[in-house]
Amino acid sequence: MRRIIWQLVIALGGLLLVLGLLLGQTPDPEATFVQPVHGGSYAEGLIGRSIRLNPLLDRGNQVDRDIDRLLYGALVRFNSFGDPVLELAESFAVSADATLYNFTIREDAMWHDGEPVTANDVIYTFSKFAEEEYPAPEDLKQLWTEVQVVKLDDKNVQFQLPERFAPFMDYMAVGLLPDHLLRGVDAEALINHPFNLEPIGSGPFRFEGFQRDDNGEVTGVSLTAFEDYALGQPFLERVEFRFFGDAHAAFQAFEDGEVDGIGQVSEEILDSVLAQPDLNLHSVRSPSTAIVFLNTRHPDKDYLGEKDFRQALTMAVDRQRMIGELLGGQGLVASGPILPGNWAFAPNLEPLPFDMLAAEELLADQGWEVPAGIPRGSPDYIRTDGENQLSIQLAHLDDALYTAVAEMLQASWQSVGISVELVSLPAPAIVSDMLIPRQFEAVLTELDASQVADPDPYSFWHDSQAETGQNYSGFEDRNISLWLEQARITPNKDRRQEHYRDFQFRFRDQAPALLLYHPIFNYAISSDIQGANLGPVYDPSDRFANIKDWFLLVRRGFSGAEET
Repeated sequence: MRRIIWQLVIALGGLLLVLGLLLGQTPDPEATFVQPVHGGSYAEGLIGRSIRLNPLLDRGNQVDRDIDRLLYGALVRFNSFGDPVLELAESFAVSADATLYNFTIREDAMWHDGEPVTANDVIYTFSKFAEEEYPAPEDLKQLWTEVQVVKLDDKNVQFQLPERFAPFMDYMAVGLLPDHLLRGVDAEALINHPFNLEPIGSGPFRFEGFQRDDNGEVTGVSLTAFEDYALGQPFLERVEFRFFGDAHAAFQAFEDGEVDGIGQVSEEILDSVLAQPDLNLHSVRSPSTAIVFLNTRHPDKDYLGEKDFRQALTMAVDRQRMIGELLGGQGLVASGPILPGNWAFAPNLEPLPFDMLAAEELLADQGWEVPAGIPRGSPDYIRTDGENQLSIQLAHLDDALYTAVAEMLQASWQSVGISVELVSLPAPAIVSDMLIPRQFEAVLTELDASQVADPDPYSFWHDSQAETGQNYSGFEDRNISLWLEQARITPNKDRRQEHYRDFQFRFRDQAPALLLYHPIFNYAISSDIQGANLGPVYDPSDRFANIKDWFLLVRRGFSGAEET
C-alpha cells in the first residue's frame, strides 16, 4: 500500500512539473492569429473643396481626385514602381508589334447600381478624350484622335494604335464612367451634368451623400463600402472626407476627434503632427522636381550652351543644405530626370556633387577670370572674359518657397563669380511669356509628373521638341534622342530600362538643366488604422491604392481556439 501511495505522489509531481513548464513557456506566435474583420469607419481631412466627382474632370482639383480614387475603378492602376496592376481588367495582352492592346473585363466587375461593367463603358469613357470640347492638353486629345477603341464582345475591348507607343499602358489608369447612365452625353454636357454630384462608380466605396453645415454649405462627403467591389469588399465600412480651408484647421480637427487622418501634411504643421503619439506619419517621394531650365540656344549668351558651364552651375549649389534649410529636410536631392523608385530609375546614378572649387575651375577653364583685388562675396566679384561680365537672369515662381530657392541659387552662383538678376513671375506667365517662346536665360520652376507613372521623358529632352515642344532648354543630343526614341517604341521592359539607364547617365554628364530636389509627400493617419501601405506616389491619391485592405477591427485568438 505504501508503495502505491509513493507512485501516486511521483505521478502527481510529474504532472505538476509538466504543467509548470507549459505555463512558463512563451506562446508560439505561429499558433496565434490577428484577423481583420469588416466594420469601423475612417474620416480624413482634406484641404480644399469638391467641385465635381468625375474622374475625367478632376485633373485640376486634388480633393476631387482623392474622392474619385475610392469611387471609380479603372482597367489597371500602377504600383509604386510604376508597374501596371489589374483592377477591373481580368487580363490584358499586347500584340507582337505593340499596336494592339486587348483587355478582358472581370466577370464580377459591377457598378454601384448593380449593373455589370462592360466594353461599352470603356468605349464611352475613352471616347470623351477625343472630343473637341473635352478640357485636356492638346497632346492628350491628339493621341486619342488616332487610337481606335473597338468592342470585341461585352467583356473584351481592343485599343488599336497607329504605331508602337510603349507608354500607352499609362493612359489606361483612368476611372471608368457608366455608359448605361451617360450614353449620349458629350464632353461639353458632361462638365455640368447632375451625375457629377450623384456619382455611380465601380470602385471600393460608393457615394452616400455630401455633408452640409447649417447654411447648406458642403463640408464633406460620405462613402460606404461597396460589397460587390471586383477586388473584394473593403474592411472599412465607411469613409468620410471633411473639407478644411488650411492645414492648421485640418490638424485642429484631428485634435478635436473629428478626423482620423490628414490628407497632406505641409511643413507648417509637420512638427505638430510628429508630436502626436497616436498619429502615424507616412513620408514618400512626391512626383515632382524643382528644376532650372537653361536656354542652351540663347542668342547672346552662348555659354549657356556649354556643358562645362552648366556643370559648374550645378556643382556650385549645395542642394542638401537647400533641402535642410528651406524644406525642413522634406526633400531628396535629384540625381536624374526619372523619379527615384520608378522601375526605370538607375539606382547607381549619383548626382553631380556640391564642389565649389571644381565649379570655379570649370569656369576658369572656359576663360572666365575673377577680377583682381575684389574680395569674394562682394557685389563686384564678377568674372569676365576680358570684355563681358558673366551674368544670368533667373526667373522664378513668385511663391514664398521658390523665391527662397531662387535667392539661395543667386547667393551660390554669385559666390563663384556669376552675377544673378532675379525676376519673379506667376506660374502662367512663366510658361506663356518665357518657356514657350524661349525668351529666357534661366527659369526656376516645378516639373510636375503627377498622374504619370510611365517614365517616358521624350517630351522634355528629345531634339524634335526643341523648337515648339516642351524641350524648353532647346537641348539637342543625338545619343539621348536615339535612346528616347527606342524606349518609346520598345515594348520589352528590360530593353526600355537599358535605354533609360543610358539616357540618365548621359543627362548627368551633359547637364541640360539643373535638377534640384524632389519634395517629400507627407500623409498622417491614426495609429488605430491598420494595413495602410504607402510607397512612392505618382499622385497624392495613390495613398489609397490599397484602401480595401485598411482595417480597424480585428479578431484575435489561438489556432483551434478563437476569441474576439
